[in-house]
Amino acid sequence: MKTLVAYFSAQGHTKKVAEELAARLGADIFEIVPEEPYTEADIKWTNPVSRCNKEKMGKKDVPVSGNVENFADYEKIYLGFPIWYWGAPNVINTFCKGYDWTGKEVKVFATSGGSDIGKTIEKLSPYIEGASSADGKVVKSVDEIEA
Repeated sequence: MKTLVAYFSAQGHTKKVAEELAARLGADIFEIVPEEPYTEADIKWTNPVSRCNKEKMGKKDVPVSGNVENFADYEKIYLGFPIWYWGAPNVINTFCKGYDWTGKEVKVFATSGGSDIGKTIEKLSPYIEGASSADGKVVKSVDEIEA
């Protein structure tokens, strides 16, 4: 079974967890990077006109730089990101739209300072249509992720 750890990290925490998870599983890893990288000001959620707020409220796609080669070869995908507004950042939705998820097992690991997983999987479902299963939870470390 071929496994991929794909992740978006705004401030480095999700990246650390993703790298440790990929090493533990012997999985391939792919960093989801927006074509226009975020600045500190862009992700300042307390500023109502920050980029992350505009994207979330406007339900805007966030173009992704690069793509996963041979995505069809992966059976299990670990998808990591910080929780933004009780869900995945828009860059995750855009990333997911670019692939066929049919038959894939999806495990979401989300990092957050205070939010729980809430309806994140439910909100993500339209973007990973066809996945054989999808579940997830908020984690602080790789030790909380079931392989």
